[in-house]
Amino acid sequence: MAMVTAPAAAIETPPVGTLGRTRALWATILRKPLGAAAVVVIGVIVLMAVFADVLAPYDPLDAKPEVRQAAPSWDHPFGTDDIGRDVLSRIIYGARISLWVGLLAVGIGTIVGMIIGLACGYWEGRLDLVTQRVMDAVQAIPGLVLALAIVSVLKPNTTNAMLAIAVVIIPGNSRIVRGAVLAAKQNRYVEAAQAMGGGHPRIIITHILPNVTAPILVIGSIWLGNAILIEASLSFLGLGTQPPIPSWGLMLSSTGRAFMEQAPWLAIFPGLAISLAVLGFNLLGDTLRYAWDPKLRRNG
Repeated sequence: MAMVTAPAAAIETPPVGTLGRTRALWATILRKPLGAAAVVVIGVIVLMAVFADVLAPYDPLDAKPEVRQAAPSWDHPFGTDDIGRDVLSRIIYGARISLWVGLLAVGIGTIVGMIIGLACGYWEGRLDLVTQRVMDAVQAIPGLVLALAIVSVLKPNTTNAMLAIAVVIIPGNSRIVRGAVLAAKQNRYVEAAQAMGGGHPRIIITHILPNVTAPILVIGSIWLGNAILIEASLSFLGLGTQPPIPSWGLMLSSTGRAFMEQAPWLAIFPGLAISLAVLGFNLLGDTLRYAWDPKLRRNG
């Protein structure tokens, strides 16, 4: 008796829902200690940023010359800087700047890159050709150099640094989304929707977009760490957050660099904060990619 097989369209894997992705993510976090560590690190940074007013033991702008360059102690666990400001309080408030800039810059860059990638991947043709050559030209410039050039033209401040980081993010995101859209267009349910007369916006939103959300979230989480690093680099060079606002990169540039030998804690603790933040978001991106990529889950 001949075996009856289902049509290709019937066995095609449908888009993974939000609930399925959430379950896969939590399962990966429980099985992978680095994923759990990333969640802990990011959770601490978020708590510091949201509840800085409560968690900071001192006013980050309050200068006390009588305790300047005090070594770490019970009163000042991370020591004080050259004018007596508490380093721990400034690091806690600096998390607010880093997270704010990172989230907004990545949000803007991801949304704009997603729109460009969706349009180029879906319609292709001359639009895709011209737009991708422009993206190639922008992506050929190193990210930090491009951000430096943009902020140098504009006024150095936190807002312009955020916009510069967003511009750096757009080309890479658009290429990733474009590739995912080109693959999603080959699915039978997309062809069926087109054959049934579905409009382009409906097909993109209903059938294409759910298939590209996973790579968008993965690359966005990785870019959060890179955005924090770029913001710290711009602030270190005097082109990002301006004093006296507490910023991790600015703390490294001003007191950390000037008094590295006399008071090494002024460079150690801001540097650790930057490193942990970048590591946490990069590990989160790897965890998301592992959780939502069936091939990686099978091989793992």
